[in-house]
Amino acid sequence: MTDFLKYLTPGERDKEWGIFLNVAGSSLVAPSSVYPSPQHPTGYHFNWEQGRYLNEYQLNYITEGKGVLENENGRFQIKPGSILVTSPNVWHRYKPLLKTGWKEQYIGFNGQIAAQFLAHPLFSPQQPVINIGIREEILDTYLKIFDLVKEEKPGFQQIAAGMVIKLLGYLLSFEMQKEFTGKRIATIIEEARFKMRAGVDKAIDLEEIAREHHIGYSYFRKMFKSYTGVAPHQYHLELKIMRAKELLLSTDKSIKEISFELGFQSIHYFSRIFKNKTGISPGEFRK
Repeated sequence: MTDFLKYLTPGERDKEWGIFLNVAGSSLVAPSSVYPSPQHPTGYHFNWEQGRYLNEYQLNYITEGKGVLENENGRFQIKPGSILVTSPNVWHRYKPLLKTGWKEQYIGFNGQIAAQFLAHPLFSPQQPVINIGIREEILDTYLKIFDLVKEEKPGFQQIAAGMVIKLLGYLLSFEMQKEFTGKRIATIIEEARFKMRAGVDKAIDLEEIAREHHIGYSYFRKMFKSYTGVAPHQYHLELKIMRAKELLLSTDKSIKEISFELGFQSIHYFSRIFKNKTGISPGEFRK
């Protein structure tokens, strides 16, 4: 991929969308080269001694070489597979090592929705370098953004905004997966999820699942919630409610029949849980 750089002029329609691109580019910085390139305009160009402040968010993906980033929170090492996250009005500076140079892909963007996503702790200036490794999904997303930017067809900003959200989603997902990659607990959780789905009409002894694998239930519950975002009991309950919705819409079974088919203690308990989860009663949902 040849070097590429394009500055954009988002309109009011783009800004109202909530995420809009200001700049996109990629470059291969050879060892011992001047960095950043002098072709960057005022506001983007900086020297190492002074550093810089930006008025936008930037995500810079380093796929080759090594370097260093410094901000108010310290000094951070950069390696292949690092994503540099810079936020508006946060002083920073970064550069490749002279002996390695680097290959970078970057986007600069802004907007109210962007600010909401970047407020997540993963993107905190306290930890501005995220090491995700070389990921085809990440690089492919950058390349698709570059294709959109090069052509600048009507509505390209809105499609690119979706790509930025996708990119942020990948970063969060990969970071969440680190806790479980290659660990036995991930297999246990997947087995538990399978049992819950297969036994949506049954009462599942979740503590027994933990005992079968010789782990404490409190640990299992904690890791299950970290893995799925929901506690085991609530996860199984959500599956039951999803199945109840299907039966209410696709069959003429009575609410009482559905409640007992799904293993609820009584129709009253089922109706209370259903309304608590959906905001309406089973009867109202069926109308």
